[in-house]
Amino acid sequence: MHSYLRSIGFSKITKRKEMQELIRDVIDSYDEKYVVENHPDGAFAEFSKNYGCDCGITVCGQYDEDNQFQVEYSFPFFRGTGITTQEKVTIERHADKESFAGACDDLRIGVTLIFYLQNPAEYILESSKGTFGGQPLTLTGLAKKGTILLPVQKDKEAVIVAQESTRNRTNLIEAARNGDEEAMESLTMEDMDTYSMISERIVNDDILTIVDSYFMPYGIECDQYNIMGEIRDVVSFQNVLTGENLYQMTVESNDMQFDICINKQDLFGEPQVGRRFKGIIWLQGQLHF
Repeated sequence: MHSYLRSIGFSKITKRKEMQELIRDVIDSYDEKYVVENHPDGAFAEFSKNYGCDCGITVCGQYDEDNQFQVEYSFPFFRGTGITTQEKVTIERHADKESFAGACDDLRIGVTLIFYLQNPAEYILESSKGTFGGQPLTLTGLAKKGTILLPVQKDKEAVIVAQESTRNRTNLIEAARNGDEEAMESLTMEDMDTYSMISERIVNDDILTIVDSYFMPYGIECDQYNIMGEIRDVVSFQNVLTGENLYQMTVESNDMQFDICINKQDLFGEPQVGRRFKGIIWLQGQLHF
């Protein structure tokens, strides 16, 4: 059973039989279907059905010699809005099945973003044509649990200084990637200054007032992240099949905006624009061909 089913409103599905019924519903009444005819092991097919606001279930598998569809795997998805990044994306197939992981170096985050690809059939089709490369990417997150935090009070001058500092750091990281030794030294000195500032303030201040945003890997699985960011927009809706209440939030973390979906019963606090979201997410990505 996929552990992030509850994020899109299927928290009561706990038995394999119930999951099989849900998979059958997706195949019988899908909203989208992609088929790759010239696949080496037989036609690869992808069925997707929405059960809420841009969220649902995708089922992937292959047609056998008798033209019967054999389910290989399924996963919950949430498709966000807007373009998250235009940086170059690298895609690799998972070892055990016809699913894919993507990696993207976004300078705003400072680490390589690894995500689960939402549209594998489209990728297989485009890569077979030799047209893959340079596609814009939309990142989204499914959260099993999260907490709403109050915002950090800032004056306008502090916000402008922080934005300028972020731009300068992005330029330094880009220069360091190209082998600029002065940029590397500047980044090292900046990290030392940050460490010194935190060491002084942590004596009297709470850590969440010093750090207002972060985006860092979580656990062993490479596509899960621990994040905190400011809520820019929030919408509540229901899973049309189960009636469970869900939240869709646009969160800005480390100067990068993306959408998050979470079950209302798994969120501690009331989300509002300006407040902060803190939680663990499963990062997904959709390439736009």
